[in-house]
Amino acid sequence: MSLLAVFLHTLEVTLPVFAMVFIGIGLKRIGWIDSAFIATASALVFRATMPTLIFLSIIQADLDATFNPKLLGFFAIATLGTFLLSWLWASWRVPYADRGVYVQGAFRGNCGIVGIALAASMYGSYGLSAGALLLGVVILCYNIFSVIVLVAYQPGKRADWRSIFKHIAHNPLILSVLVAIPVAWFDIALPGWVMTSGNYFASLTLPLALICIGGTLSVSALRSERSTALGASLMKMVTLPALATAAAWLVGFSGAELGLLFLFFASPTAAASFVMVKAMGGDARLAANIIALTTLLASVTVTSGVFVLRVGGLI
Repeated sequence: MSLLAVFLHTLEVTLPVFAMVFIGIGLKRIGWIDSAFIATASALVFRATMPTLIFLSIIQADLDATFNPKLLGFFAIATLGTFLLSWLWASWRVPYADRGVYVQGAFRGNCGIVGIALAASMYGSYGLSAGALLLGVVILCYNIFSVIVLVAYQPGKRADWRSIFKHIAHNPLILSVLVAIPVAWFDIALPGWVMTSGNYFASLTLPLALICIGGTLSVSALRSERSTALGASLMKMVTLPALATAAAWLVGFSGAELGLLFLFFASPTAAASFVMVKAMGGDARLAANIIALTTLLASVTVTSGVFVLRVGGLI
């Protein structure tokens, strides 16, 4: 296969996902969607359609093919590594007041929406199923590490650990994984009409979520861009995905597993990071800038990364 053919095939994977983000930007700009719609739709995705998608993806999957403790364990370790590396770098190069927001923006990816969408586009049902299992690890690691680093640089604030653990335990995405695994493991069959209706409902998830991401991007916020946001964005979209993917290859991952890990590592900064920063009294504008920059960069960096891995015969 020629390089041009590989590149065009790569675009077929990434363009549909990022096209939906840019459609969201356009719809917000012309006034067809507004902040109220985005808030409601985002809540619907998080509380209902995404958990449904994850649940159905797992129960319809072959767990023997998708449940991979080595993959889950590596992702957890690699996430810890990227978290510590970004924190170490921030302690040298980032102003003290901005370090917590910088670190969270640099390591916390939007795996639940962009990562899953890319995995589904690239690997179909396997991408959805394996990605859904990874989300359980993602949600735990990201929430715990984010709270730690944000609290570390806000000495006037104290973390309510009971509230944090309660939030994690009631997270709809984690619950959907926990409920789906025994259903899939014991091969419990659901009525056909339930599966059909569930699939209709779940199909709302990815387009609606991606449009909402586009609608939340603020061009005016980018005009006030600071070097800290750019540094965190480059760390998130270039440095850490390259290092983590190289580490995955060195320990023996290849093919779809390596591709899935790359897509999750290379996902832009999660929109949830803005919510957490704002709730904990941090620099919300800096958090918003990082989200906007990484989302815009992702269309280039993810496409380039997939192309390089394919040309190298690694995925």
